[in-house]
Amino acid sequence: MTARLNNQHGYSVNCKRVARLLARMGLQAIYPRPRTTILHAQHKKYLYLLRGLVINRSNQIWAADITYVPMPQGFIYWVAIMDWFSRFVVA
Repeated sequence: MTARLNNQHGYSVNCKRVARLLARMGLQAIYPRPRTTILHAQHKKYLYLLRGLVINRSNQIWAADITYVPMPQGFIYWVAIMDWFSRFVVA
């Protein structure tokens, strides 16, 4: 919308102004939204086992996270293991 107003119609506007005016008019784009919270009937549901648990000592609960960083040659996979009590990254 911003590019069309700038290039074809000669209006000098930026994307924030266009977004603000569209929101003020109550207009929004129509596209499929992510359906991340809709459960599939055949998939197994896992309970959150730490609910209500008091974390009061080190090495009681660890968490792991895997992410990737895009690089020109490919990806770097980054793994972190963290102790929840001390917030210390173990590995």
